[in-house]
Amino acid sequence: MSKTLHEAALSTPNARKGLPEGNHWRGINADVHLGYRKQKRGGRWMVRWYRGDQKYKQATIGSADDGKMEANGVDCLSFEQARTKAAKVASQARAEEIAAADGPTPTVAMAVEAYCEAQEAKERAAGEGRGDARLRLTKHVLSTKLPNVALHSLTETDLGRWRSGLSKELAPATVRRIVNDLRAALNAAAMKHRARLPAEISMIIKAGLATVDAETAQARDKQALPDADIRRIVEAAATVDAEDRWEGDLLRLVLVLSATGARFSQVKRNAVGDVQIAQGRLMVPTSRKGRGKKKASHIGVRIGSDVIESLRPAIAGRRAKEPLLERWRHKQQKAGDDCPARWERKGRSPWRSASELQRPWQRIVKEAGLPADTVPYALRHSSIVRQLRAGLPVRLVAALHDTSARMIELHYSAAIVDALDELSAGAVIPLVPTSGKGGAAQSRIVTATRQAGETPAGFPAALQADADGARTNGRP
Repeated sequence: MSKTLHEAALSTPNARKGLPEGNHWRGINADVHLGYRKQKRGGRWMVRWYRGDQKYKQATIGSADDGKMEANGVDCLSFEQARTKAAKVASQARAEEIAAADGPTPTVAMAVEAYCEAQEAKERAAGEGRGDARLRLTKHVLSTKLPNVALHSLTETDLGRWRSGLSKELAPATVRRIVNDLRAALNAAAMKHRARLPAEISMIIKAGLATVDAETAQARDKQALPDADIRRIVEAAATVDAEDRWEGDLLRLVLVLSATGARFSQVKRNAVGDVQIAQGRLMVPTSRKGRGKKKASHIGVRIGSDVIESLRPAIAGRRAKEPLLERWRHKQQKAGDDCPARWERKGRSPWRSASELQRPWQRIVKEAGLPADTVPYALRHSSIVRQLRAGLPVRLVAALHDTSARMIELHYSAAIVDALDELSAGAVIPLVPTSGKGGAAQSRIVTATRQAGETPAGFPAALQADADGARTNGRP
């Protein structure tokens, strides 16, 4: 810089009172200066920052507390408040310049769009239909004010305000999916544009989208259904399948979900060769959840012979790599002069997303006579609780359902307690002898407890009578 900065005394109203009219500066650091413009009626705070090539950029940040107004930290600032705001304004301006230096300034909307495109490319490469991420983010993120925020100026307050604006009618699981999708989109953009964004952007994303109720475990075992209700759901699925001409496609999907307890995203990837008839087993593809995990591609789950028989039409005469669970696709034909518009079948393809099950599931639940809020995921909860109550080890139940033992313990604790209680009951043994000297000791215990107004549960009636007789005859 060509000139030496002559710092003025600006820290108190009295010090500023003795300054002549005009601009006076004080350094915050080597490239940022806090300014004070003395006027006839009070003064104003300014900030300027060095842009290179002997050039500065300047901005007014508020009025000074020169005695006529008290500092409020918003539009009337004390010296300390002005210095803090000046540093923030300069830092924000530099961040904007850096962000705009190499193409358009990255925004939340750009991050969401890039994330959706990446997810769809991944799904196409895996031969799957389009997932629900774009639908969720379009409805709950892109329709708000958040997408217009530039990433370099994103704050925890922006993210918190967006989150508090989500509909209160959304289920906690839905909110978690939306938040997780947005977090993944922002983190991917922060990594891609890290040279153009503030260093603290990752911490802002983490803190702003931290799960508020994560640590409050939801008792999912309460959402499990009795085996009789599961059978009613399967029977209702068969009825709806026949009435709506699904040709077994709907029934087979519900059967596989019920028999394996797997997620929809897993069973939709099942191939014909995954059905192992001789072993009575279905090899379920593992989920793609998690990052950096090394795990097997499939999990072997035992299924009943009735389920295998129901799957036979889907595997007969087909190649091992073909999709196991398919459905008909329809195309609407335009109405003509002599015929109305109609839907015609145009071919078969795998199930694509869980949303395709929504309408038929509502009919199934109604046909089965179950509460309207019963969701398909209840089939998974029911499978986990059924195995826990059957006494299977927690680690085995977790492995069969492609989750962790910690998650099972966190969300299905009641079922675990019931199972362990039945096991531990078998380890209970009588501790008080019932014959010889021990019998006399037991009689004394009965007598003592009766004197206290209590009768010990589980004691033989003969011993209680003996204790009564001993007390009547005056024996101790």
